[in-house]
Formats: sequence, C-alpha cells, structure tokens
Amino acid sequence: MKSHFLYAGLNVRLNVLAGMLALTLLLFPSAETFAAQVNMSAGGGAPKVIPALKEWSGASGRLRLPASGRIVLSPEDEALLRPAAEILSADLKTMFGMEYEIVCSGARRGDIVLASDLSCSRYGDESYCLSVTDAVRISGPAYPGVFWGTRTLLQMLHNQPDGLQKGHALDYPSYRWRGFMIDAGRKYFSLDYLRQYVAIMSFYKMNAFQVHLNDNGFVQFFGNDWNRTYSAFRLESDRFPGLTAKDGSYGKDEFREFQKTAARYGVEVIPEIDVPAHSLAFTHYDPTLAAGKTEYGMDHLDLYGPEVYRFLDTLFLEYAGGPDPVFSGKYVHIGTDEYNSAEAEQFRKFMAHYIDYISSLGKTPVIWGSLKYMGGETPVPTGKCIANAWSHDWLDVGTALEGDYAGVVNLCDTYLYIVPGADYYHDFLDLRLIYEDWSPESMGWGEEGMSGNPKFLGSMFAVWNDLVGNGVSQQDVHFRTFPALQVMSEKLWHGDDGSRLPFGEFIDLCRRTPEAPGVNLSAKIHGPAELFPRDSVLDLCGNSLVHTSVPEIGYPYSVEFEICPDENPASDAVLFRGPHSEFIANWNGTGKFAFRRDGYEFVFHGYRLPAGKWTAIRIEGDIAGTSLFVDGEMAERLEGRRREVWNHRYSRKDSMRIIETLIFPLGQIGAEEMGFRGSLRNISARHL
Repeated sequence: MKSHFLYAGLNVRLNVLAGMLALTLLLFPSAETFAAQVNMSAGGGAPKVIPALKEWSGASGRLRLPASGRIVLSPEDEALLRPAAEILSADLKTMFGMEYEIVCSGARRGDIVLASDLSCSRYGDESYCLSVTDAVRISGPAYPGVFWGTRTLLQMLHNQPDGLQKGHALDYPSYRWRGFMIDAGRKYFSLDYLRQYVAIMSFYKMNAFQVHLNDNGFVQFFGNDWNRTYSAFRLESDRFPGLTAKDGSYGKDEFREFQKTAARYGVEVIPEIDVPAHSLAFTHYDPTLAAGKTEYGMDHLDLYGPEVYRFLDTLFLEYAGGPDPVFSGKYVHIGTDEYNSAEAEQFRKFMAHYIDYISSLGKTPVIWGSLKYMGGETPVPTGKCIANAWSHDWLDVGTALEGDYAGVVNLCDTYLYIVPGADYYHDFLDLRLIYEDWSPESMGWGEEGMSGNPKFLGSMFAVWNDLVGNGVSQQDVHFRTFPALQVMSEKLWHGDDGSRLPFGEFIDLCRRTPEAPGVNLSAKIHGPAELFPRDSVLDLCGNSLVHTSVPEIGYPYSVEFEICPDENPASDAVLFRGPHSEFIANWNGTGKFAFRRDGYEFVFHGYRLPAGKWTAIRIEGDIAGTSLFVDGEMAERLEGRRREVWNHRYSRKDSMRIIETLIFPLGQIGAEEMGFRGSLRNISARHL
C-alpha cells in the first residue's frame, strides 16, 4: 500500500556502512575517506539528542554558528524545503535569539544548508544526513527527513552551548509509525494545546497524532442514567446542527488548518470518529440511532437500522469528502471497538461497510482491532485498513500480522494506556520497563519474534480520559504523556541496537531537553523568582491589575506571598491569573481561597483569611495535589478525595479519585473585573 508512513524501500536492517557510503556521495568529496571514519555506534562521543542518532562519525573541532546567519536553499529545492527553512528560522529565534534569513545562493562558512538528496532513498523518506564542518548541511531524499534533521540540529545547539561537535550523522527510523493518541472526546483539549503537541511530537520525531473526537463517560457516575451521562462530539457540523459539543469544539476551518500545519512539522493527524460503540454523543442527538437492546447501553448504535447508516454515511462524507476535506490527511480512524459480542456478525457487516466507504472517499481507514474477539463468517476487507492492535483478547499483534491487514500498529493496553487518576491501566507509564525491556512488537505474549514483518508499522501510546469529572487538567495530562513520549521516541526511532544510554542517564537527558521550541506546558521557570522587590507593597483596588514576567509555575513548586485584604473585601476576587488557571480570594464571600482551571473549581474549606491584617501564605503544588500553608503551618492539603457511586449493572460500588492539582498562575495579579481589593508583598515562586 502507499502511505505517508510506509515509505518505499525503507528497510532498517540494511547494511549500515553501504548506506552511509551512498548517502555521503553528495556531501563529501571522498566516500572512501568518510567510510574509514565511520563509528558504527550511536554512542562513542555522539551528540546527545532524543532520539539518539543511528550513526555518527566524529571529527575534530567545533563549529560555533553566528548569531545572525543564513539558511541556504538551492533554487531547485526552494519550493520543497522552504516550509522547513521557515520553521527552522523561527525556532532558532525562539530558542536562541538567533536571526537567520532564508536565501537561495551558494553556501559559505557558517551557513545552514538544507538540500534534497535522492541517493539515500534506500533508507526511506524520513532518513537524513547531517554534516557539521565549517557549515551545517542537512540533506535527505524527501521533506520529512530534511525536517527531522532540523530538529536534531536544534537539540544539538541546545545541548552544546560551546559549539557544535563536528562530524557526520546518518539517521533514519527503526519503525515507520511512531505515535500518540489523545482522547479529546471525554476531555476537551484546546486547539492551541493540540498545536503545541504537534510541535512536541515533531521535536522528538514522532509522526502520528491520533485525535479521538467523540466518546462518553461511564453511566454509573451519572446516576446510572444514559440520558444524563456525559458525551461529546468535538467537530463543528453543518449537516447535523446541535451535534457539536457545547463545552469545547473545533471549527472545520481551524481543524483543517491544524492538520496542514502538522504536516509541515512532519506529523500526520489521524482524526477518529469512534463508532458503533462509544457513540452516546450521536444517540443523545438522535435517540432513534441507539441499539434496541437496552442492556447494550445507549452508547451502542443500532447495527440493524438503516437510519444509522444514513446518518454515519452523511457524517463521514461531511468531513472526509469533497475537494478540500476537513480531514485533509491520508487516514481516517473509524473506531470499531468494544461492541457487545452477541452481535458479532452484524458488527462485521458494519465494519466492512465503513472500511469500504472510507476507502471510496480516498482515505485509508484505521480501526481498533476487534475481529479476534468478534469472530464470525461475514467477510471484512481488512486488506484496505490499518489495525491498532490494542488488546490481546480483541486483536493482538501476532493475530493481526497473520491476517491480511494492510498494516499493524501496536497500541497494547497493558503497556501503553494512560488513564489519569484511574486504579486500572496506568496513571503514569512504567518508563523503565518500556525503555529497558519492552519492544515495539510486544504485547507480552511473544510477539517480539515477529520483528521485521513488513506489515508491522510501529507503535503508539494513548491517554484515555475515561473518568469524566475527575478534575484532571490539560497540563496534568501533559505531565503524564510528555515523559512517555520521550521514551517512546527513543524506542521507535533509534531502536534496540545495544548502544542506548543507561536508563538513568537517558532520563537525565530527557529532563535537560526542552519540550519543543517555544513550548513550556510543564511551566518550568529558571531559578527562584521574586515578582516584586522585597518588602515593596502592591495595592490593588478591585479593578486594577499588574502583569509579571512569569506566566505560571509547574510541579513541584512553592509560591509565597503576604496578603492584607481590605476591611470590606471583594467576593470571589481574582488574586492571580495565568494562561490556564486563576487563584481566588474570598470565595463566595467566605474568606476561603479557591482556584479554577479546566472548568473545575476547588476550594480550601479549612481556612478563612481575616480581613484588614497581614497574613503569610504559601501554596505548594505537585502532581498529586495542592497544599495551603498559613504563617508557616500546614492548613489544608487537597488530595485523596474520592467520589463513590453505585454501579447498577454490576451491583458494586465504584469510585473516582478527584485530582485537585494546580499549575500556579502568576502572569497577572489582580483583574479589571472582580479583582482583589487589598495589598500584597513579598511575592515569590520557586521549584521544589
């Protein structure tokens, strides 16, 4: 099949030395001389980047790029590589304050040269060669490889402030599909957050970003009433007005542009509309679409009703059809998981219809593999689709590879599922296990022996927001997914050739490496920050504010301030506000502190701030919760609260852990509307 990820001729087990000789013909006058220098290990003094370089040949000396310089393209390459050059120029400015213009002319000392080189196509479109001599030259057979080379250059510049190590790298991925899936159906993530994740994935050479666009909560947490159970479909719809979620959605034009921007960053967005289970958003919109057997749950579509097919045909056509489709990429994920097994034959008929239908729209269908569990006689055209092997019971890697799927991607729930705050699957992935013991083929059942199968494309990890209402924030999700992304990047690009760093050293490198140019979702600050001169007093009148240079501070942190509210303090007064949250004084006129973020409100009920006197406050926050200290003594810790419900279906008690965390907002003190009245002094913040 033809695919963005199935690059022609990619064979990661080709003879490395022969490939390097072919790749260097354009860059170096003597391939024989270069061959004599080859270091067959990614270690041995190679630049430390994530993922690690496949091959590095060191040379003596260092190159210090000038603060102002040029990114050079040939006239023949300008149309192809200008987007990469523009992104690189912007990133150099953002990360290092370097000013680099883009020119089409001959190269000279200190330039960064981007060039196409078809001679190395045997390693696939994602391969590239990076040469550091008296200039930097990045070349590859296609746009993706050259772009990945610019990500390596940025990491090298960050990690080598005294100048770039001279030498030559040949780099290419071990696996073609390196991905991350985000459940935006049960928790809304802003488009800005998704854009930042494209930049993060790109910085670590991850190339598949699956966005799960619809889903619903568990009925037991909504009074065992399907009509009250949370559901959401995140896309604007013209054909079905009222279907789009009210608490956060994506417009068609902005989602289309998001995907096109991602493609310039080397990332393929895979939009997912999950049917015929997980479909409560559709049955809420039109209850006649629900399965007739109520024991299946209202989130099951009726597989026998022609109105379901009419509805979904129209829905998929709205996004995947036309000359400029909303789903602008090559793939459309159609779900197909966790339907009641009593309907296996009809489920297979449904799956066959939508594999054929999506294919007829010129897209490659992607599915959650289910046919091992949903066995039957009805034929399914799996040769047209890519399967996510996610469960050994529903469809495992080995069974999928034995079938006729066009491709198989490992998304094993045992190793690779994050569910924030849950007592099942992982709150945080076991990074050491993945780094040291897991292989991308592995589901824990011996699939490791299938390495090299051409239908095996790679792997993804996923974050599922099953527990709707548990208080998790976008940044809480990031604190779980970003370390996993760094480790998965290493495993899927560099692979296991025996040259990887020890786990502790790798984690240290991860901590030192930025999220991406201009991205700081972890809200790290450098050193302690005193937001105003010591002992100076900031007076606020309820409609005044002051901006600071620190937008917010992430876990773990301590924020301290002294506060004196007016004798008649404002109710629900904004004390601090940042890009994602706000901290409130005198909540509901009670004197209590509170904070709001991601549509949630959390209150410190155990303390009331007195008016008209100075009090020393300290807030400490970490990934588990938030603490309030008053005059040096712990007043209250928000952590560990659970919500318990009765599950009618299974006659048991279920519970949900509430996540009461805060990335502390610092960018604005006070507010023009509903701001704090009183005085503050000695405001400081630091990481713990």
